[in-house]
Amino acid sequence: MHDLYTWLFRLALPLMLFYLWWRGRADTAYRKRWRERFGSVISDQGTKKYADGAIRIWIHSASVGETLATIPLIKTLAARHPQWQWLVTTTTPTGSQRVHEALGPILNERLLHYYIPFDLPEFLTPFIEDLRPSILIIMETELWPNLLAVCHKRKIPTILVNGRLSAKSARGYARFSGLSRKMLRHITRVLTQYPTDAERFVDLGMPIERIKAVGSIKFDLHINADMISDAEALSHQWRGESHRQVLLAASTHGGEDELLLDAYDILRKNFPDLLLVLVPRHPVRADAVARLCRDRGLKAVRRSDGLAPNIDDQVLLGDTLGELLCFYGACDVAFVGGSLVPVGGHNMIEPAAWGIPVVCGPHLHNFSTVSSLIQESGGLVIAETSLQLADKIAVWLSNKEQRIAAGNGAQQVASQNSGALGRTVTEIEELMCAKLS
Repeated sequence: MHDLYTWLFRLALPLMLFYLWWRGRADTAYRKRWRERFGSVISDQGTKKYADGAIRIWIHSASVGETLATIPLIKTLAARHPQWQWLVTTTTPTGSQRVHEALGPILNERLLHYYIPFDLPEFLTPFIEDLRPSILIIMETELWPNLLAVCHKRKIPTILVNGRLSAKSARGYARFSGLSRKMLRHITRVLTQYPTDAERFVDLGMPIERIKAVGSIKFDLHINADMISDAEALSHQWRGESHRQVLLAASTHGGEDELLLDAYDILRKNFPDLLLVLVPRHPVRADAVARLCRDRGLKAVRRSDGLAPNIDDQVLLGDTLGELLCFYGACDVAFVGGSLVPVGGHNMIEPAAWGIPVVCGPHLHNFSTVSSLIQESGGLVIAETSLQLADKIAVWLSNKEQRIAAGNGAQQVASQNSGALGRTVTEIEELMCAKLS
């Protein structure tokens, strides 16, 4: 089965390259650095940053969501082990951008970033031989059979952290049980978010002694004084002297913006000064979202223009990266996207940590446990249509006490479930100690 997978992957390679080229129509970064995807590390970064015998920690985080969870983990480990070098791989340009922006100033010469090679041994082997990682840390569920097989063959320990496995994903892996079982047995350690995730891994063939549920490191948000100050400044800028209310629609996908704008039209009848801060999941979609606003006769201003919205501006288009966490601290109610369309939802822990009540669509399989916890606290409600969105948001906009109570419930869930970061750090350090002994 493994050999069949490998040959099918080779046959599909032209389609993958075409996909990168096609994505490059909207984001030209997809058409750059293709050599890295074939395992080449010859670039302006070079490899001379790594001295012989250095401890090299390789972390793979596919895209923006995984990268955001990776950043506090790397910061914590880097502070505790200043001699460690860091190799971070991603699959998307937005993930790459966040790595450089968030980690570059901290790690400086200790950081290398590349796109991860395609999952074929002829590309992975030279990549690993050139960079010589001591360990591979994989974020969430970015599991590739050949990647794990090559690391296993070269005796490189692999650890899956913040692991999650929805029932839907587990059924998908189960359809290829022979390949999945072999792949999972190549993993040294699995740290899952919740016991249900661990049980699904075990059912697929992961040895039970190698797996542990430690919680989600996304709960370990540290909202510091600078963030609070930035959020307060944003809030004042957005609200102005009218103290208008702010609805944040975060990480939206195509098909969601239309529903949210419909809901916004309904809400404006009772909240005429309401400001909608609309943040597409991928900033390359900003032009398309701006056209949607313009076609509806809505006045929109872009965050990237650096201008504060006037009282007659109805939409602020969040077309920048790295600011969403502070945006949550400046709004009254937050919608978290990827949930009205079958993406599986995005991180609703961030608004919860600020004490902001959350509205989501019904597609939350990527955050099933988290969303259930926040929903049980009263801090999250589900809506499926634009009318339902408007109705549920209106309840909180019109009742400050109820809105604060809902936000407090969400915040309590975020606080009570923290601590996974420390447990994850301990497991990684133990694995590294065993590697070096």
